[in-house]
Amino acid sequence: MLHTFDLLPEGDKQELASEILRRSLALDIPALSDEQLAVAAEELFLQLDRNEAADAS
Repeated sequence: MLHTFDLLPEGDKQELASEILRRSLALDIPALSDEQLAVAAEELFLQLDRNEAADAS
């Protein structure tokens, strides 16, 4: 699914992500712990760094 998402045009990605977030609000999901949030943030920043490095080359 993620590979297919990556192949979408940017506008479609934004629309799909927005819809997933909207629908996710209705789910009964327990809150993330501070540790889980820190790990997720670290993974996000590392991916952003990789993307930035790839764009620079």
